[in-house]
This record gives sequence, structure tokens and C-alpha cells, in this order.
Amino acid sequence: MLLSKFLAPFVRSGELTVIDPSGTRTQFGRRDDATPLDEPHVVIRIADRLTGFKLGLNPGLYAGEAYMDGSLTIENGTIYDLLAIVTRNMGIALPGGAFDKWRHRFGPILRPLQQLNSMARSRRNVAHHYDLSRDLYRRFLDRDMQYSCAYFERPDMTLEEAQTAKKNHIAKKLLLRDGQRVLDIGSGWGGLAITLARQARVEVLGVTLSKEQLDYARIRAAEAGVANRVRFELADYREIKGPFDRVVSVGMFEHVGVPNYDTYFSTIRDLLTPDGVALVHSIGRADGPGVTNPWIRKYIFPGGYSPALSETLPSIERTGMYATDIEIWRLHYAETLRHWRQRFLAQRDEIEKLYDARFCRMFEFYLAGSECAFRYQGHIVFQAQLSRSVAAVPATRAYLYDAGTKPAAGLARAS
Repeated sequence: MLLSKFLAPFVRSGELTVIDPSGTRTQFGRRDDATPLDEPHVVIRIADRLTGFKLGLNPGLYAGEAYMDGSLTIENGTIYDLLAIVTRNMGIALPGGAFDKWRHRFGPILRPLQQLNSMARSRRNVAHHYDLSRDLYRRFLDRDMQYSCAYFERPDMTLEEAQTAKKNHIAKKLLLRDGQRVLDIGSGWGGLAITLARQARVEVLGVTLSKEQLDYARIRAAEAGVANRVRFELADYREIKGPFDRVVSVGMFEHVGVPNYDTYFSTIRDLLTPDGVALVHSIGRADGPGVTNPWIRKYIFPGGYSPALSETLPSIERTGMYATDIEIWRLHYAETLRHWRQRFLAQRDEIEKLYDARFCRMFEFYLAGSECAFRYQGHIVFQAQLSRSVAAVPATRAYLYDAGTKPAAGLARAS
């Protein structure tokens, strides 16, 4: 089978057995010191020869489709165990399917078309994922409905604690002051905007392209008693008029698309006051520019792309803004996704009532594959703090970590 030619070169650590349509078993890898102690011997069954051929040809697309459709089934272990073996052995190398080398060669050429996210296309892309049932997200997210990477200051933190730590960390980087105007680009279900309004007497405008998120965010602001200072609008970031003292964007930059990076950062610059501060929190990739996994692009995030810093910073530089702080989070999102995946599986029967079994397999594959990408394949999260003024941000990071210390202003100008 073409699938065997794909698996044989790199599955060395861990045990994987493939049962082909004729019932023949082929084992790959072996248990060694690099194999996690709790990793099972994974056994999968391929239903028919066409599925095996497609998996060997283009595993990046067809592995997820085969699992969704039931033509790839797990007889021992879980889909996470399978993806962990494959991605851990592969690392950040190319997937290795017969089609993959061509996709990675021509992907950068096609990428501008795939990520040409006009306002109309951006709305369609957001609706595809974020306008799913609110009840779905309630069942696996934390109580505040944070759908972005949590910040595990301690490994034993609960998901709720880590998401609170993330919001507090962002608030510190924004250097909030009473009376300021704050713009939240991609405001989700409203939790961050409400948190910022509680931490300082600021006015917050949150913008989203998801009607489902908009409705719930407005309800939450009213329930929290901050609706007089926190507004949410259905709007594209390119439609907003400033100025704002602070701009924050969490988990939205991944939907902008490389062709729009200059527009995105110049818009942030133009929205900021002369001494304003912005914070962009985004998934990224440690191995340089790449292409979006075709299954993720088709089923989960159409138009989405996780950028490398090397293609992000040039756009920031062209705006004339200062990158006053860049912080890299490595395994924080892997841990966040582990929590989401476990909660999703615990609620799977209820979620299947909302949708169906195929949807549940799709969503489980998405959560498991994303976790593996952060554990083994060079995906990271970065936070870029930006300002138009060289003196708008303190000269050191002490204000982020000294409990109870009020952040000092930036370095004073020489007299």
C-alpha cells in the first residue's frame, strides 16, 4: 500500500499497526526510550484500498476525512494517540505523502489566493467556525468562554485559572489607565473586554464578525453590569474609526491572511493615539513561513494561516511602530488544547445530540491534531506589544512580574 511507503521512513519510536482491507497487519516503529510510558500500541484499520491509496498520496487532507467518514478506524488507542506517534516522529519535517512535496513547493504561490480575505470573504470564513452552536463551545471551553491559548504560570493550574492568568497578563501589557478608550479586534464571546473594563475605568469597543459571538457578548456585558462602558459591534477591523488609547487583538490575526498584513498593522497604527499601545496575540510557527494544512483549511478555518515572525515583523516595521515587546509561548497552547480535548470527549454524547457522530469525529480530529502541532511540530504563540512612541512602555519587563508594583512610564526624554 502507498500508505506503508509513507509511514515506513519515519515511524521509528512508538508502536503502530495498520490493518489493511485484506486483514493483513503491518507494524511500524518499536517501543524505545523516546516512547512516552503511557502511549499505547496504536492499531488502526483501513476500510478499503482507495482509502489507503489516498492516505499515502495526501495524508494532510485525507487522514482527517477518512477518520470523519469512518474509513479509518482506531482499534486500539485513540485518534490523539495515532496523531501523536506520527507527528512526534515527523517533527517539523514535511508530512512526506506523495502529494505533499508538490503542495509545499507550490503552496506559497497559491497562498495569496487562499488568503485573499476581503471583508465579505472574512465574514463567510468566520461564520463557518464561530457561528456554530454556542452550546458546543460551552461544553469544552472554560466558564469565561476563552477560545484562545491559556497561560499556565504553574503546570497544575486549572483551565479557568490559566485563562484568567492570560487575561491578566494581557491587561498588564496594555498598561491600562482610567478614562482610556480600548478597541478589542476579534472580541469573541466578550470575556476579555469585560475583564479589561473591570480592571480599569476604561471604555471598550469589541468588534467581531460572528453574529453568535456578538449576541452572547452583549448579553454578558449587560449581566456583568458594564454595558455602559463595553460595547460590541458586528464590524470588520478595517471599518473602525479611532482614535483609541489601546488596541488588543487575541486569536484574530490568524484569520487576516498574509496579503493583508500591511493593511492590518497600518490600521492598528492609524487607530492608536500618538502614545497608544497595542497587543497582538497570535498562533505562529517556529520553522518559518509555510502553508496551512489542507484539512484544517477545508473543514475548520477557511482562509486561516498561522504566521511566522519572519513574515510578520516586516509589516510591523513598515508601519513605523516600535515592537516594544515580543514574547513566545511554547507549550501553553498544547496544554490548553489538552484541556479542551478532554472536556470535549467527556461531553461527546451531548455534543453528538447537537450535531452528529461525523461532526464529533471532525472536531476531535481538529483538537487532537492541533495539540500535536504545538507539542511536536513547531507551532507557538507570540504576543507582540506595539507602540507609536518609543517612551510609551516601561523600559524593562519588571512591571509584568512585580506583584503590586505600579508600572512606571517609559524612559523620560533627555532634557
